[in-house]
Amino acid sequence: MKMALRWYGPGYDTVELKNIKQIPGIQGVVTSLMGKLPGEVWTDEGIAGIKAAAAESGLEILAFESINISDDIKIGTNKRDEHIANYIKSLEAAGKAGIKVICYNFMPVFDWTRTDLWREREDGSFTLAYNQDIIDQVNIDDLKESMEKMSGGHLLPGWEPERLERIRDLFAAYKDVTEEILFQNLVYFLNEIEAVCNKYDIKMAIHPDDPAWPIFGLPRIITNKEQIVRLLSTVDKPHNNLTFCSGSLGTNPANDMVDIIHAAKGRIPFAHLRNVRHNSATDFEESAHLSRDGSVDMFALIKALHDTGFEGIYRPDHGRMIWGEKALPGYGLYDRALGAAYMEGIWEALEKVGM
Repeated sequence: MKMALRWYGPGYDTVELKNIKQIPGIQGVVTSLMGKLPGEVWTDEGIAGIKAAAAESGLEILAFESINISDDIKIGTNKRDEHIANYIKSLEAAGKAGIKVICYNFMPVFDWTRTDLWREREDGSFTLAYNQDIIDQVNIDDLKESMEKMSGGHLLPGWEPERLERIRDLFAAYKDVTEEILFQNLVYFLNEIEAVCNKYDIKMAIHPDDPAWPIFGLPRIITNKEQIVRLLSTVDKPHNNLTFCSGSLGTNPANDMVDIIHAAKGRIPFAHLRNVRHNSATDFEESAHLSRDGSVDMFALIKALHDTGFEGIYRPDHGRMIWGEKALPGYGLYDRALGAAYMEGIWEALEKVGM
């Protein structure tokens, strides 16, 4: 079991590696080549560069999050096989560099969705939030301007300018893609990359959809236990795994996340742990990692990981902006450091008490 922190790389992240290194329990970072668009090849040189940057601060890269999958692969266009061939080259480069875990998602158009990146909480901190009533009123033509205004000048992964510029075309391309078509395209992708994953012992860890239900009429296929179990059983191979994300699965109170961890036992090489607070049936916000600050029982989740023999990578996921910090939304230093210490404390207690 290794604790990591998400780091976006030189020129993209407001948090310095030397400060990440000072967080007790942190053994490395998970990162990506932010300049690469979905469908492009990750090169040996690009990976070597970001590995060297991490190594200078005494940190290793524990996983890539994410080598993004193009919409052509998700939709199944005539460019799908070309983009899968490029993806295989990227996995080859990652494998040669010793990277064994790849977090990815199969969400149409958006990697994640929030309606507010700077909601002020009662304690004076700022956090990411979602209100379904707002989403229901959104005109997709206004998304580019809205996200640029909310981002505070930061490049938001999954909401890159190139993607926002063609948002209308992307929606049109998905108009005939059902949940079943999307699922079968995922299965096709996983089968095509099996050989390279086996060669380098790479575990592909799919990230749940965020939030865990369809939005803007787009299909979502990794939102609950049934869908996760179906994927793991349909491609019942060592390279097909789950990134357990309490923040994404926890957006839907109906998800029994302890049950999901047990159902995916042995297939979780990577875990994102964050808390969310449900204010109403249509509104949630990301809270402090502490269980009682939100609606997620963090102790129960970490205990479930411990009980199922989890030996993978885990990280404190999104944090609030506290103590006046200005950073990439959700990815400041201070609150994630508090979360890391809290989770390490729970894990140490479980180990010593032997629960």
